[in-house]
Amino acid sequence: MHTTPRRTFTQLAAAAFAHKPLGANDRVRVGIIGCGGRGRGLWRTFLAQPDIAPVAACDVYEPFLNRAIQMSGGTASGYKDFRALLDRKDIDAVIVAPPDHWHAIQTIEACRAGKDVYVEKPLCRMQREGRAMVEAARKHNRVVQVGSQQRSGAHYHHAVGMIQAGALGAVHHITANWTRNMMPGFRPVSPLPVPGKDLDWDLWLGPAPEVPFDPLRCLYNYRWFWDYSGGQMTNWGAHSLDIARWALGAKAPVSVAAFGGRFAIRDGGETPDIQQAIYRFPECIVSWTGREVNAGKTNLLEFHGTKGNMILTREGFEVTPEVWTGYGQDGKTAAMAALRESGGNLDQLHIRNFLDCIKSRKKPHGDIEEGHLTATMCQLGNIATRVGRVLNWDEAKEEVIGDVEANQWLFQPYRKPWSLT
Repeated sequence: MHTTPRRTFTQLAAAAFAHKPLGANDRVRVGIIGCGGRGRGLWRTFLAQPDIAPVAACDVYEPFLNRAIQMSGGTASGYKDFRALLDRKDIDAVIVAPPDHWHAIQTIEACRAGKDVYVEKPLCRMQREGRAMVEAARKHNRVVQVGSQQRSGAHYHHAVGMIQAGALGAVHHITANWTRNMMPGFRPVSPLPVPGKDLDWDLWLGPAPEVPFDPLRCLYNYRWFWDYSGGQMTNWGAHSLDIARWALGAKAPVSVAAFGGRFAIRDGGETPDIQQAIYRFPECIVSWTGREVNAGKTNLLEFHGTKGNMILTREGFEVTPEVWTGYGQDGKTAAMAALRESGGNLDQLHIRNFLDCIKSRKKPHGDIEEGHLTATMCQLGNIATRVGRVLNWDEAKEEVIGDVEANQWLFQPYRKPWSLT
């Protein structure tokens, strides 16, 4: 994995001793890796917590790095290479928020260095990475919170509890959507980075295949290239499908079928601008619609129960009753009462939960195992889209049943000298 020699046993042992358990009143010393748009938002929320001390920031793009240092009031040291940040013994926890293709390596290395981790969603780009990340977190006894901040919302807990208790009746269908109109396409973020001056392009690529610098590939738009991310399926799908899976109390779907393509947006990106995935669970169908070329009127996440429908968003949820019209029913009586509840402050609640768990050593709301299972669900949707057929998933073995080609997409080799081990 490294272009420099691996840490020695003595260094690792020293790091372990440096990270003694923190008391309730102790300050958590934090570093951030990846200071772009989402990383900057997380950093701002972390800095607002009274019990954190900003120690270090890391980014391969100098303007982002300088901004993160400034946000810390100048107290955070700056690094271009994340390995130098992880070598510091005075860091308790790190925020991992670079493009998705870096999440696995940096999270695993942070766990090995004795640091707890807040890793932005999606957990990783490829399914095998996720399982390796879980194993590293458990082996080194690290608290790893995945940035699925909806899991810390009180109204999400209430909504999931209602669904699991049968308040909506039996839920056999869940619909999730992310739609907007980005016609005619995306353009590079301005001002353009200059490789060799303010951007280390080789280190930005890291384990991804070597390609010439392309300003559309980096910063925000990396999401539309398979080598770095998985489009809106792993971006917004990771949020909605996570809650759907949580409400079902399921680890994984039995099978998935998906179709899509980049049909209208011609900007050089690769991931679908239209995508439809259908997941089959034992007694429920979950559908995901991603649409970048027409906003329309859709709900982010909706649970369709026999007694009522629940629209669930970050701002709250609303339940509208159903009327039974079958045999023996009057076709007029509502099957349940209407209900509405507000939400909010998700980032703050999720980060607070992470910091509290660093001190208590309890599992956080977005524990890495849950992040891995949800990332797997999203990754299967993308694999099914790419191979164009139904995939049957073996939950225990974590592999597609009888499909060599599909299983090859569970992990693609890294560019040397980077490695997952």
